[in-house]
Amino acid sequence: MPKTLTITQLIQKSIQAIDRIHRFTEDMDSNTFANNETIQFAVIKNMEIISDLTSQLPIEVKGKYHSIKWKQLEGVRNIFFQRNYRINHELLWNTKEEKLPDLRSKLMDILEAETGST
Repeated sequence: MPKTLTITQLIQKSIQAIDRIHRFTEDMDSNTFANNETIQFAVIKNMEIISDLTSQLPIEVKGKYHSIKWKQLEGVRNIFFQRNYRINHELLWNTKEEKLPDLRSKLMDILEAETGST
């Protein structure tokens, strides 16, 4: 039977996934990213991990932090694929650039508030 992760572990692992996305893409521009299917799939996989981990957070925790759009995080995979199952690399890149840094910051704040540490 799989071990249930603590709130701290769920948040830490989510932050680690965001950090992996940053590492995978740190030397890329949007054009290079658009032409690298392997990195796109690695980014999507880590976004799925973030989605899965944050969906396991207790409702009481989510209820305290309304600045994160929890429902959007839960359906993240479907956002990046177009109807013909092609990756919407522009949306994926923009999310990585514009949304993940803010999400990481908010998760760090939650981690500190919930555990008293970062």
